[in-house]
Amino acid sequence: MRALPVTALALAGLASAACGASGGTPAGAASSGAGQAAAHQAAGQAAAPATSSAPLTGKVVVIDPGHNGGNYRDPKAINRKVNVLTKWKACDTTGTETTNGYTEAAFTWDVSNRFAKLLKERGATVKLTRSSNDGVGPCITERAAIGNKAKADAAVSVHADGSAPGNKGFHIIMPEKIGGPVDPVVGASRRLGVDLRDSIAKETGLPYSTYIGRKGLDFRDDLGGLNLSTVPKVLVEAGNMKNPGEAAKFQNPAFRQRLAEALADGVQNYLKS
Repeated sequence: MRALPVTALALAGLASAACGASGGTPAGAASSGAGQAAAHQAAGQAAAPATSSAPLTGKVVVIDPGHNGGNYRDPKAINRKVNVLTKWKACDTTGTETTNGYTEAAFTWDVSNRFAKLLKERGATVKLTRSSNDGVGPCITERAAIGNKAKADAAVSVHADGSAPGNKGFHIIMPEKIGGPVDPVVGASRRLGVDLRDSIAKETGLPYSTYIGRKGLDFRDDLGGLNLSTVPKVLVEAGNMKNPGEAAKFQNPAFRQRLAEALADGVQNYLKS
């Protein structure tokens, strides 16, 4: 993702910083058999396993909607440097936007809430790293800490890129070993990334990125949200917001729902494998 410099937001100028450092509004009972089930349990029978309608019962997923809609209001806070182990980076950025002003923060917030709803319907416990799209931050270091504290079975950071208009496609960013806390989960993060890559490609029709990575996969050692994670985590760049075709899709609620479904299916495939 390419981030908008906070001090130049009103001028619509874009810096070319990565998303992992990195407005609009988000689109985003008891049955009659309950007594019988209670009687069975009273008789010492084991509780039934999770049904196919709740395949993720007992799993914890942290979703990290990239950036925040109010970041532009507090450049001092989000430009503050934080240690991501391989370098010092800005606490956060504003993110990118389409040429008509649909922001990455609004896109990620909407998709993440759709994604969270689907996972909850499948039985998962879900935590988001921010609670609205009108605040500031949190820093990339704090986003990683939220997943760690939750002891997430999987964590997914949702973003979109800002590149040259002719570039298109999505890619998944996965961590590399850095001699740090992420090292033990690099392998699991790769498996999560591949499952998400496959589900997005199959269910959304988006192509693999034509300008970053290989076959929709990329590896980075400079993203704080990944470097500091002790749980399997990847960053999804859903496509290029500067590409007219992809920008139109991102502004379509039906497409955002389809993307959320692909993300939920990818996480489920990973957790059930």
